[in-house]
Amino acid sequence: MQRSERSAAAATHAVAWISHPACARHFMGEGHPESPRRLQVIEDRLRATGLLDFVRRVEAPAASEDQLLRVHTREHVARVLHADVRCGPIWHDADTAQGEHSAQAALHAAGAGIKGVELALAGAAELAFCAVRPPGHHAERARAMGFCLFNNVAVAAAHALALGLNRVAILDFDLHYGNGTADIFAGDERVWLYSTYQHPLYPYWSGAPHAANLVDVPLAPYAGGEAFRHGVNVHWQPALERQRPELILVSAGFDAHAEDPLGDLRLAYDDFAWIGERIRHWAQVWCRGRAVALLEGGYALHALARSVESFLRPFLHDGPP
Repeated sequence: MQRSERSAAAATHAVAWISHPACARHFMGEGHPESPRRLQVIEDRLRATGLLDFVRRVEAPAASEDQLLRVHTREHVARVLHADVRCGPIWHDADTAQGEHSAQAALHAAGAGIKGVELALAGAAELAFCAVRPPGHHAERARAMGFCLFNNVAVAAAHALALGLNRVAILDFDLHYGNGTADIFAGDERVWLYSTYQHPLYPYWSGAPHAANLVDVPLAPYAGGEAFRHGVNVHWQPALERQRPELILVSAGFDAHAEDPLGDLRLAYDDFAWIGERIRHWAQVWCRGRAVALLEGGYALHALARSVESFLRPFLHDGPP
Protein backbone atom coordinates (compact mmCIF):
# COMPACT_ATOMS: atom_id res chain seq x y z
CA MET A 1 0.00 0.00 0.00
CA GLN A 2 1.32 3.44 -0.91
CA ARG A 3 1.71 6.17 1.70
CA SER A 4 -1.30 8.12 0.39
CA GLU A 5 -3.48 5.00 0.48
CA ARG A 6 -2.33 4.22 4.02
CA SER A 7 -3.14 7.77 5.09
CA ALA A 8 -6.63 7.45 3.64
CA ALA A 9 -7.14 4.16 5.47
CA ALA A 10 -5.91 5.67 8.73
CA ALA A 11 -8.26 8.63 8.39
CA THR A 12 -11.30 6.35 8.28
CA HIS A 13 -10.10 3.57 10.56
CA ALA A 14 -11.91 2.72 13.75
CA VAL A 15 -8.90 3.01 16.10
CA ALA A 16 -8.14 6.37 17.69
CA TRP A 17 -4.70 6.93 19.26
CA ILE A 18 -5.07 9.53 22.02
CA SER A 19 -2.04 11.12 23.65
CA HIS A 20 -0.44 14.46 24.47
CA PRO A 21 3.18 15.71 24.54
CA ALA A 22 2.82 16.59 28.23
CA CYS A 23 2.66 12.88 29.07
CA ALA A 24 6.28 12.46 27.95
CA ARG A 25 7.49 15.31 30.17
CA HIS A 26 6.44 13.71 33.46
CA PHE A 27 9.66 12.42 35.06
CA MET A 28 10.18 10.65 38.38
CA GLY A 29 13.96 10.37 38.28
CA GLU A 30 16.72 8.34 36.66
CA GLY A 31 16.22 4.63 37.07
CA HIS A 32 12.50 4.86 37.84
CA PRO A 33 10.70 2.11 35.88
CA GLU A 34 7.79 4.43 34.96
CA SER A 35 9.85 6.48 32.53
CA PRO A 36 9.10 8.71 29.53
CA ARG A 37 10.73 6.10 27.28
CA ARG A 38 7.67 3.89 27.72
CA LEU A 39 5.61 5.99 25.32
CA GLN A 40 8.47 6.41 22.87
CA VAL A 41 9.20 2.70 22.47
CA ILE A 42 5.53 1.96 21.84
CA GLU A 43 5.34 4.57 19.08
CA ASP A 44 8.64 3.37 17.62
CA ARG A 45 7.36 -0.20 17.44
CA LEU A 46 4.05 0.76 15.85
CA ARG A 47 5.85 2.97 13.34
CA ALA A 48 8.28 0.19 12.42
CA THR A 49 5.44 -2.28 11.84
CA GLY A 50 3.39 0.22 9.85
CA LEU A 51 0.52 0.15 12.33
CA LEU A 52 0.69 3.87 13.06
CA ASP A 53 -0.60 4.45 9.52
CA PHE A 54 -3.80 2.68 10.52
CA VAL A 55 -4.74 4.73 13.59
CA ARG A 56 -6.17 8.22 13.82
CA ARG A 57 -4.18 10.50 16.10
CA VAL A 58 -6.15 12.61 18.56
CA GLU A 59 -4.67 15.07 21.05
CA ALA A 60 -5.83 14.52 24.61
CA PRO A 61 -7.49 17.52 26.27
CA ALA A 62 -6.84 18.39 29.88
CA ALA A 63 -9.45 17.13 32.33
CA SER A 64 -11.24 19.86 34.24
CA GLU A 65 -11.27 20.05 38.02
CA ASP A 66 -14.99 19.28 38.02
CA GLN A 67 -14.36 16.11 36.02
CA LEU A 68 -11.66 15.03 38.48
CA LEU A 69 -13.93 15.77 41.43
CA ARG A 70 -16.39 13.14 40.25
CA VAL A 71 -13.96 10.50 41.56
CA HIS A 72 -11.45 12.32 43.79
CA THR A 73 -11.76 14.46 46.88
CA ARG A 74 -11.25 18.20 46.57
CA GLU A 75 -8.24 17.95 48.88
CA HIS A 76 -6.55 15.35 46.71
CA VAL A 77 -7.11 17.29 43.48
CA ALA A 78 -5.71 20.44 45.08
CA ARG A 79 -2.72 18.55 46.49
CA VAL A 80 -1.71 17.42 42.99
CA LEU A 81 -2.60 20.53 41.00
CA HIS A 82 -1.05 22.99 43.45
CA ALA A 83 1.95 21.03 44.63
CA ASP A 84 4.96 23.25 45.25
CA VAL A 85 7.72 21.63 43.20
CA ARG A 86 9.86 24.74 42.74
CA CYS A 87 12.62 23.26 44.90
CA GLY A 88 12.38 19.79 43.41
CA PRO A 89 9.96 16.89 43.20
CA ILE A 90 7.68 15.87 46.02
CA TRP A 91 6.95 12.25 46.88
CA HIS A 92 3.38 11.12 47.49
CA ASP A 93 4.68 7.72 48.57
CA ALA A 94 7.92 5.79 48.22
CA ASP A 95 7.21 5.06 44.54
CA THR A 96 5.35 8.13 43.32
CA ALA A 97 7.09 11.44 42.66
CA GLN A 98 5.62 14.63 41.28
CA GLY A 99 7.87 17.02 39.39
CA GLU A 100 7.60 20.22 37.40
CA HIS A 101 5.55 18.75 34.54
CA SER A 102 3.66 16.03 36.39
CA ALA A 103 0.40 17.88 37.08
CA GLN A 104 -0.05 18.79 33.42
CA ALA A 105 0.74 15.23 32.38
CA ALA A 106 -1.82 13.90 34.86
CA LEU A 107 -4.48 16.31 33.61
CA HIS A 108 -3.99 15.21 30.01
CA ALA A 109 -3.79 11.53 30.98
CA ALA A 110 -7.19 11.82 32.63
CA GLY A 111 -8.48 13.94 29.77
CA ALA A 112 -7.50 11.27 27.25
CA GLY A 113 -9.98 8.85 28.79
CA ILE A 114 -12.70 11.49 28.66
CA LYS A 115 -12.00 12.10 24.99
CA GLY A 116 -11.95 8.37 24.33
CA VAL A 117 -15.38 7.95 25.90
CA GLU A 118 -16.78 10.77 23.79
CA LEU A 119 -15.34 9.29 20.58
CA ALA A 120 -16.64 5.83 21.43
CA LEU A 121 -20.15 7.03 22.26
CA ALA A 122 -20.25 9.09 19.07
CA GLY A 123 -19.39 5.99 17.03
CA ALA A 124 -16.13 7.61 15.91
CA ALA A 125 -13.86 4.84 17.20
CA GLU A 126 -14.20 1.10 17.67
CA LEU A 127 -11.27 1.37 20.06
CA ALA A 128 -9.79 4.50 21.56
CA PHE A 129 -6.31 3.69 22.88
CA CYS A 130 -4.99 6.27 25.35
CA ALA A 131 -1.18 6.25 25.23
CA VAL A 132 -0.68 8.22 28.43
CA ARG A 133 1.32 8.48 31.59
CA PRO A 134 1.28 8.70 34.54
CA PRO A 135 -0.87 5.58 34.83
CA GLY A 136 -3.92 5.73 37.06
CA HIS A 137 -5.47 2.59 38.51
CA HIS A 138 -3.71 2.74 41.91
CA ALA A 139 -4.84 6.32 42.63
CA GLU A 140 -7.56 6.17 45.26
CA ARG A 141 -10.28 8.70 45.90
CA ALA A 142 -8.14 10.62 48.37
CA ARG A 143 -4.51 9.73 47.62
CA ALA A 144 -1.87 9.20 44.94
CA MET A 145 0.12 5.97 45.06
CA GLY A 146 1.78 3.30 42.94
CA PHE A 147 3.10 5.67 40.22
CA CYS A 148 -0.43 7.13 39.84
CA LEU A 149 -1.68 10.68 40.51
CA PHE A 150 -5.27 10.69 39.19
CA ASN A 151 -7.29 7.58 38.40
CA ASN A 152 -7.62 7.93 34.64
CA VAL A 153 -9.97 5.02 34.02
CA ALA A 154 -12.23 6.07 36.91
CA VAL A 155 -12.44 9.60 35.50
CA ALA A 156 -13.42 8.09 32.15
CA ALA A 157 -16.07 5.86 33.75
CA ALA A 158 -17.56 8.77 35.70
CA HIS A 159 -17.71 10.79 32.48
CA ALA A 160 -19.62 7.98 30.79
CA LEU A 161 -22.10 7.96 33.67
CA ALA A 162 -22.48 11.74 33.42
CA LEU A 163 -23.31 11.29 29.72
CA GLY A 164 -26.19 8.99 30.63
CA LEU A 165 -24.80 5.44 30.66
CA ASN A 166 -25.86 3.09 33.45
CA ARG A 167 -23.69 0.00 32.87
CA VAL A 168 -19.94 0.46 32.45
CA ALA A 169 -17.40 -2.37 32.58
CA ILE A 170 -13.76 -1.76 33.53
CA LEU A 171 -11.49 -4.64 32.51
CA ASP A 172 -8.11 -4.54 34.25
CA PHE A 173 -5.46 -7.08 33.21
CA ASP A 174 -2.50 -5.25 34.76
CA LEU A 175 -0.05 -7.28 36.83
CA HIS A 176 -1.11 -5.34 39.93
CA TYR A 177 -4.60 -4.98 41.34
CA GLY A 178 -6.31 -1.66 40.60
CA ASN A 179 -6.99 -0.79 44.22
CA GLY A 180 -7.75 2.82 43.38
CA THR A 181 -10.50 1.89 40.93
CA ALA A 182 -11.95 -0.50 43.50
CA ASP A 183 -11.76 2.18 46.20
CA ILE A 184 -13.75 4.58 44.03
CA PHE A 185 -16.42 2.22 42.66
CA ALA A 186 -16.84 -0.61 45.19
CA GLY A 187 -20.57 -1.05 45.70
CA ASP A 188 -21.58 1.16 42.76
CA GLU A 189 -23.66 -1.19 40.62
CA ARG A 190 -23.34 1.09 37.59
CA VAL A 191 -19.63 0.25 37.25
CA TRP A 192 -18.27 -3.29 37.44
CA LEU A 193 -14.51 -3.86 37.80
CA TYR A 194 -13.12 -7.08 36.32
CA SER A 195 -9.55 -7.81 37.42
CA THR A 196 -6.81 -10.36 36.83
CA TYR A 197 -3.65 -9.82 38.86
CA GLN A 198 -0.74 -11.55 40.55
CA HIS A 199 -1.37 -12.33 44.20
CA PRO A 200 0.34 -11.84 46.57
CA LEU A 201 1.89 -8.69 45.15
CA TYR A 202 1.61 -4.92 45.56
CA PRO A 203 -0.80 -3.44 46.59
CA TYR A 204 -1.59 -6.66 48.52
CA TRP A 205 -5.32 -6.51 47.83
CA SER A 206 -7.35 -8.77 50.12
CA GLY A 207 -10.75 -8.40 48.46
CA ALA A 208 -14.06 -6.72 49.25
CA PRO A 209 -16.68 -9.47 49.73
CA HIS A 210 -19.44 -6.89 50.22
CA ALA A 211 -18.93 -5.42 46.73
CA ALA A 212 -20.65 -7.64 44.18
CA ASN A 213 -19.48 -5.36 41.36
CA LEU A 214 -15.83 -6.38 41.85
CA VAL A 215 -14.97 -9.51 39.85
CA ASP A 216 -11.54 -10.52 41.12
CA VAL A 217 -9.32 -13.21 39.59
CA PRO A 218 -6.11 -13.48 41.66
CA LEU A 219 -3.40 -15.51 39.95
CA ALA A 220 -0.43 -17.21 41.58
CA PRO A 221 3.13 -16.29 40.58
CA TYR A 222 4.23 -18.08 37.37
CA ALA A 223 0.59 -18.86 36.53
CA GLY A 224 1.09 -18.13 32.83
CA GLY A 225 -1.30 -17.64 29.96
CA GLU A 226 -3.38 -20.78 30.45
CA ALA A 227 -4.43 -19.73 33.95
CA PHE A 228 -5.02 -16.15 32.79
CA ARG A 229 -7.31 -17.25 29.96
CA HIS A 230 -9.11 -19.73 32.22
CA GLY A 231 -9.79 -17.00 34.78
CA VAL A 232 -11.17 -14.66 32.15
CA ASN A 233 -13.40 -17.34 30.62
CA VAL A 234 -14.69 -18.74 33.90
CA HIS A 235 -15.10 -15.51 35.90
CA TRP A 236 -15.21 -12.48 33.59
CA GLN A 237 -17.35 -13.91 30.81
CA PRO A 238 -20.37 -14.97 32.93
CA ALA A 239 -20.29 -11.71 34.89
CA LEU A 240 -20.18 -9.69 31.66
CA GLU A 241 -23.18 -11.66 30.41
CA ARG A 242 -25.06 -10.67 33.56
CA GLN A 243 -24.00 -7.02 33.45
CA ARG A 244 -24.42 -6.49 29.68
CA PRO A 245 -22.28 -3.33 29.69
CA GLU A 246 -23.01 -0.35 27.47
CA LEU A 247 -19.30 0.59 27.32
CA ILE A 248 -16.06 -1.28 27.98
CA LEU A 249 -13.12 0.57 29.51
CA VAL A 250 -9.77 -1.18 29.83
CA SER A 251 -6.96 -0.64 32.30
CA ALA A 252 -4.40 -1.98 29.84
CA GLY A 253 -1.34 -2.94 31.84
CA PHE A 254 1.34 -5.03 30.14
CA ASP A 255 3.55 -5.76 33.16
CA ALA A 256 2.17 -9.30 33.37
CA HIS A 257 4.47 -10.18 30.46
CA ALA A 258 7.17 -12.75 31.19
CA GLU A 259 10.01 -10.25 30.69
CA ASP A 260 8.66 -7.59 33.04
CA PRO A 261 10.93 -6.92 36.05
CA LEU A 262 8.13 -6.15 38.53
CA GLY A 263 6.30 -9.47 38.61
CA ASP A 264 6.06 -13.12 37.65
CA LEU A 265 2.77 -13.85 35.88
CA ARG A 266 4.63 -14.90 32.71
CA LEU A 267 2.10 -13.89 30.04
CA ALA A 268 3.14 -14.01 26.36
CA TYR A 269 2.39 -11.76 23.39
CA ASP A 270 -0.29 -14.18 22.23
CA ASP A 271 -2.12 -13.69 25.52
CA PHE A 272 -2.39 -9.95 24.93
CA ALA A 273 -3.62 -10.57 21.37
CA TRP A 274 -6.16 -13.00 22.79
CA ILE A 275 -7.53 -10.57 25.38
CA GLY A 276 -7.66 -7.85 22.72
CA GLU A 277 -9.77 -10.12 20.53
CA ARG A 278 -12.04 -11.02 23.46
CA ILE A 279 -12.56 -7.34 24.31
CA ARG A 280 -13.32 -6.52 20.68
CA HIS A 281 -15.87 -9.35 20.59
CA TRP A 282 -17.54 -8.34 23.86
CA ALA A 283 -17.73 -4.72 22.75
CA GLN A 284 -19.45 -5.78 19.53
CA VAL A 285 -21.91 -8.05 21.35
CA TRP A 286 -22.99 -5.65 24.09
CA CYS A 287 -21.62 -2.17 23.46
CA ARG A 288 -22.14 -1.42 19.78
CA GLY A 289 -18.39 -1.84 19.32
CA ARG A 290 -17.44 0.78 21.93
CA ALA A 291 -14.21 0.28 23.87
CA VAL A 292 -11.62 2.60 25.39
CA ALA A 293 -8.23 1.37 26.65
CA LEU A 294 -5.89 3.36 28.87
CA LEU A 295 -2.23 2.44 29.31
CA GLU A 296 -1.30 1.32 32.82
CA GLY A 297 1.83 -0.72 33.59
CA GLY A 298 4.56 -2.36 31.53
CA TYR A 299 8.22 -1.75 32.36
CA ALA A 300 10.33 -4.05 30.16
CA LEU A 301 10.50 -1.66 27.23
CA HIS A 302 10.84 -4.09 24.34
CA ALA A 303 8.16 -6.37 25.78
CA LEU A 304 5.87 -3.41 26.47
CA ALA A 305 6.05 -2.22 22.86
CA ARG A 306 5.39 -5.66 21.39
CA SER A 307 2.62 -6.36 23.91
CA VAL A 308 0.77 -3.18 22.95
CA GLU A 309 1.18 -4.12 19.28
CA SER A 310 -0.27 -7.57 20.00
CA PHE A 311 -3.23 -6.10 21.89
CA LEU A 312 -4.01 -3.63 19.10
CA ARG A 313 -3.80 -6.03 16.17
CA PRO A 314 -7.31 -7.53 16.61
CA PHE A 315 -8.74 -4.02 16.28
CA LEU A 316 -6.52 -3.16 13.31
CA HIS A 317 -8.10 -5.77 11.08
CA ASP A 318 -7.23 -3.80 7.93
CA GLY A 319 -3.64 -3.17 9.01
CA PRO A 320 -0.44 -4.76 7.75
CA PRO A 321 0.22 -8.46 8.52
